[in-house]
Amino acid sequence: MARPAPSAYVCSECGWAGAKWMGRCPECQAWGTVIERDAPRAAVAPARVSEARAARPITQLGTSEVVRSPSGIAEFDRVLGGGVVPGAAILLSGEPGVGKSTLLLEVASRAARAGQRVLYVSAEESASQVRLRAERTNALHDELYLASETDLATILGQVDAVRPQLLIVDSVQTVSSALSDGAAGQPAQVREVAGTLIRVAKERDLPVLLVGHVTKDGSIAGPRLLEHLVDVVCSFEGDRQTALRFVRALKNRFGPTDEVGCFEMTGDGIAEVPDPSGLFLSRAATPVSGTCVTIAVEGRRAIPVEVQALIVGSQAPQPRRVVNGVDASRVAMLLAVLERRCGLKLSTADVYVSTVGGIRLTEPGADLAIALAIASAYRDKALPHELAAVGEISLAGEIRPVSSAKQRVQEGRRLGYTTLLDSSAGPLRDALGRAFRNAVAEARPDIPEF
Repeated sequence: MARPAPSAYVCSECGWAGAKWMGRCPECQAWGTVIERDAPRAAVAPARVSEARAARPITQLGTSEVVRSPSGIAEFDRVLGGGVVPGAAILLSGEPGVGKSTLLLEVASRAARAGQRVLYVSAEESASQVRLRAERTNALHDELYLASETDLATILGQVDAVRPQLLIVDSVQTVSSALSDGAAGQPAQVREVAGTLIRVAKERDLPVLLVGHVTKDGSIAGPRLLEHLVDVVCSFEGDRQTALRFVRALKNRFGPTDEVGCFEMTGDGIAEVPDPSGLFLSRAATPVSGTCVTIAVEGRRAIPVEVQALIVGSQAPQPRRVVNGVDASRVAMLLAVLERRCGLKLSTADVYVSTVGGIRLTEPGADLAIALAIASAYRDKALPHELAAVGEISLAGEIRPVSSAKQRVQEGRRLGYTTLLDSSAGPLRDALGRAFRNAVAEARPDIPEF
């Protein structure tokens, strides 16, 4: 039997070994990581460390306060931690058409009006297209410089000529460098472009805003190294069918990552929503069955959200379960708990559950409001307007406490919700009975009481 050939090449990322060299590792799919196992390596001699750069005890190191420059948009500054830090590299990602370029053009306009010189580099659109958008959104200013370039060296030349105080590049995946092989958008090109722009930002204390593309699953396109290089990673989220937009900080070296900025797309551009309390509530003057309000927490902000449910009898062997804005598996679990623990016969009915305003509820704190909305639709009894519900429901029918309970209560009281059902209401069956004690509707003898 022939002896297997020795593996002469190995991947430096995952450790894959093979007999021949490959440009892309077949195991971890990384490019340029396959190296020769026994290739001679140059030894690195230790460098002499100057006294100014010598390591010292951390207790002897001084601290300097970070000076932030407001972007002019309070909701964007909230996400960044109070403003833009000089020399910071900020990556803004989002789906196509969600409004990334519109938001950054508004940031550039506000910064120019505040006296800063801004260079906006558009690598995807022509200068005339950006000018038309700026004219429509009233973002024209003499201190806002515009260039349409896709070559990294030319962009650096524009930076030397304009000497801006804020640089915006839209987008990093469409800029290429002559020092790296491959087309724009490939991992090697993205690494080279992002690394060069970040180095310029650090050397000149020039804040840089980069636009990043996303893949089909919503993650940032390109190598994962891009997210490690930048200081702040923001995600611009929103459904293109609705006007609501959210900006979330996924990474922030200069501030918290639990803040959320709320915006609304209008015909004149993008507008801030400093108090989104009324965006996710219906406008019905009288209570309607199948509705319940919960106090959701987005970042550090408590927002009232109305959940609506509709129950329709079905003769189909498999009734429909249609949800919008909530987790389908979570609703299926709540339906099983309501039928087993509370006696609601929901297995023979079509169930529709949706939120108001296009917001998506992902936290378990909305379980109790969803259950109350389903029970209200099932009994055809409307809950009082002043009632709100917050709590997580277990399979045993228990209501568990949720995080930021004090903040939710304060926001509910501020908005006029005098009755707030939470974990103190006892089991789910008792909470339903307490909620429907003052409900207004016609009694139906075919439905069991709670």
